[in-house]
Parts: sequence; structure tokens; C-alpha cells
Amino acid sequence: MKPAVLVILALSLGTRCVEAVEAGFPRSLEAFAREFSPLVAARLDLSPKRYRQIEPSVYHLAQAHAERIDALSREAQTDVLANLARFIETKRSRTGDTPVIAPGRPLVGLLDPDRGLDPREITALASAYGTTATIFKKDQANETVPSVADDFLAAVSAAAAADTPATIVVLGHGLPTQIQSYAIPCERLAETLLDGAARQAAGAASPDARLDLSHLVLIFDDCYSADFSLNLAAALERGGRDNGLSLASPPVLIAGTNRDCVGHADLGEKFVPHFWRDVIELFYIRRPRPGQVTLRDFFEKVDNMMYGYGRATQVDGQGTVTYRLVDPDLCQDPVVFVPLDEADLATLRDILGLPADAPLPRILDIG
Repeated sequence: MKPAVLVILALSLGTRCVEAVEAGFPRSLEAFAREFSPLVAARLDLSPKRYRQIEPSVYHLAQAHAERIDALSREAQTDVLANLARFIETKRSRTGDTPVIAPGRPLVGLLDPDRGLDPREITALASAYGTTATIFKKDQANETVPSVADDFLAAVSAAAAADTPATIVVLGHGLPTQIQSYAIPCERLAETLLDGAARQAAGAASPDARLDLSHLVLIFDDCYSADFSLNLAAALERGGRDNGLSLASPPVLIAGTNRDCVGHADLGEKFVPHFWRDVIELFYIRRPRPGQVTLRDFFEKVDNMMYGYGRATQVDGQGTVTYRLVDPDLCQDPVVFVPLDEADLATLRDILGLPADAPLPRILDIG
């Protein structure tokens, strides 16, 4: 059987993207771009567009180890940053073909109880890619938000336990620690995923089977979705450890907004978020359609289209040269997080000069 793919999309309205300014090295993404990116990019065989797509990822990874990097000389700092960029590029290359929306992967949708995308925005995609869609939404008088949330989580657990494809779409409001529309904390979602993985492991032939969520892809297009993704990944690791369970791999996580950012939507006859609108435009409206939508489609095509929000292109006779920031509050800049295996963690520790047993998150921001 092909591995299951679980996709969770959460949508929320928002009005601003708050710039996070950190102390130490690097002080901010803007300072990193100004002071270090020219030095790093000069050591890489990447186009300006390609480097632009991973620049925030290099910054955030460096920021997590700022104290160690800050102690190095400028030359050594540049070496480390260039190696981090190469590591990120390697993971992009190795994970890019991961299916996200594909034939035979049914979609399960959870729509905001008050307002949300028309179900056809999900069912039309499902039909176009040779699969089906089942929608959960509180729209009946005899339903409650908790009961719909319970039904949705039961479907998530079943998808995590199965070895068949599944795609789950959630459209609602978001906070850094919860799917706000249905009051689902990241801890409860983590518990649900781990429960499904435990049932899958119990049915495996190997007696020492580990919990493996690498067959799942979760996409959040909501306010603070990168923050939620990071909190969910941490909750998965805590949940496994606290219950004496060995987590072989977290899932792939896609966030429609970067750190400390809110999501945006166009309000009119239809309620369409920018991120999901671009997915529909790229992979449903435009022809010819691809045979399937992959992770590379998200971190290259969707990311590139989303980069235009809040920025204006500067062009010459050859095309786009650069972008001019117009309204930073409109910038969302989606993020893809992929799992790291033990070999990846060892490589990353070596680049950063960390001890062999130094704890590191099991996910990596690859842009």
C-alpha cells in the first residue's frame, strides 16, 4: 500500500504581520539579509530567487543557535551559515516529490462553523485529482462545536492509523496553540495523531515498531500557523516521551503564514483566504493540471505566488529583478517543515559544532 498523506489546512482572518526582532545574532531577518546574506549567497550555487526562498529558513535556524554562532569570527559565521543553507537545500531536494494532493487520497474537510470557504472549493479539487471529499462543519441546529470537533479528530486518528492515503482540510481561525474555530489545542491534536500512530504500530509485524507519522502532511493556512506548527511538533515529542513511546518521525507541516504572522482573506460573495486561493489558482484553474500536487509545488510555486502579497515587483526588459516592500502587514510567506532522521540530526550537530547527544527539534524549516 502507498503511505497515507494527511493534510490539515487551517484558515483564519487577520489584519497584520508582526515583525519579530531578536536580540543577539542575527538581530532580525532584515539585519541578516543586509549583513550576512550577500556573504552567504556568494558561496552558494543558487539563483537569487532560490536563495530568497530559503533566506528566512537559514535565519531562523541560525537564530535558534545565535549564542554559539555569535562567538565565531565573521569568516567562521559565514561558513556555518552557508553550510546550513546547503543542508536546507539538500532536504528540499530529497523531500520535494512527497505527494500532497493526489489520486486516491480522499479529502476530509473541517470548515469554520460561522463562515468559511464553500465546500466546493474542496470538493472540486478532490474531483479534479481523482479522489473524494467528506466535509465536517457545524451547520445543523442539532450539532455543537465540540461534537463536530470530536468527529473530525476521530477521522484524523483513523487517517494516522491507516496505511492508505488521506487528506484533511481544516478551514477556520487559528492561534499559536490551537485551531481556534473548534477550540482544538495543539496538545489534543498531537494526542490524536499519536493515538492513531500507536494503533498502526500495534498492527505492525515488528514487535519493536516505533510510532511513525512521516506519511502525514499537515497544512495550516491560518493566523500564526508556523507558530502552531512548531508548538504541535513539540507537543508530539513531549507526548511520545511522556507516554514512553518512541516517535520515529513527526509529520510534514506546511504553514500558510510565517512566525508571528496572521493570515488574510478576501471578503465578498465568497470567503477565500490568500493561501488557499493561490492553491486553487495554481492547481485547479490553470491548465494543464499536474498529475498530482507535491511538496515542491508548495515550497516553490505557492511560496513564489504568495511572495507578491505586500510587495511590488521591480522589472527590467528581462523580467522581475527584485521586490519592493509596500505593506509588511500583508506579507505571509508560507513555511514548510520536514522531519529529520538520525542522520540528519547528526549532520546538523556537526555543522553547528554541537555535542553528539545535543537535543534538536525533529523538524526543519526548509522555506
